[in-house]
Formats: sequence, C-alpha cells, structure tokens
Amino acid sequence: MPMQYQEILKIVRRLRRNQTTAEKKLWQILRARRLNGIKFLRQHPILYENYFNDYFFFAPDFYCAKYKLVIEEDGKIHEYQKERDKWRELILKDRGLKVLRIKKKS
Repeated sequence: MPMQYQEILKIVRRLRRNQTTAEKKLWQILRARRLNGIKFLRQHPILYENYFNDYFFFAPDFYCAKYKLVIEEDGKIHEYQKERDKWRELILKDRGLKVLRIKKKS
C-alpha cells in the first residue's frame, strides 16, 4: 500500500518504540557502532517504489548501509508469512542488499 513519507516515519518510529525482546537484545550489541565500529540503523525505511510522492517501503529490523546488509530477527509470526518474506527478500536482493535472518528459538 503506497504511503506518504511522513506516514512512513510515524510507522518506523512506532516500530522502534515497540521492539521485541530479541530485537532489544540485538540492538544493544549493534547500536552506537559497538560491533567492530560498524554503523547499524534499526527499523530504517528502505523505499522500493515511488509513484508521485506515494512510497512503498520495507522497514527491516536492522540495516547497515556500508555493507548493504539487512538483519531480520524472525519470531513466530514469520512461520505464517513465509511467502511474503521470500517476496520481500527478493526485492531487497534485487537492490543489492544481503539479508541475514536470525530465527528465534521457540
């Protein structure tokens, strides 16, 4: 569903405030360049289409621009959206991004 950029910002801010426990733990490792000095962003919007100021986007859990790396923390919900995740991953890879999925143990 296309959105205006201001709407996207509201969504990603809400996602940042409502991280899962696993995301919070990983963020403590990645934030402030704590992992080998590499800069990561959390819930950073990646735009993949734009039609007259309407944007289609993904907000991966973590993103590193330098290495074009997306890290996804896969919880239980991902068991039910495998096709959506595949489609999303194809779009990200098509834009030159690598996707690392970390599956949460049950």
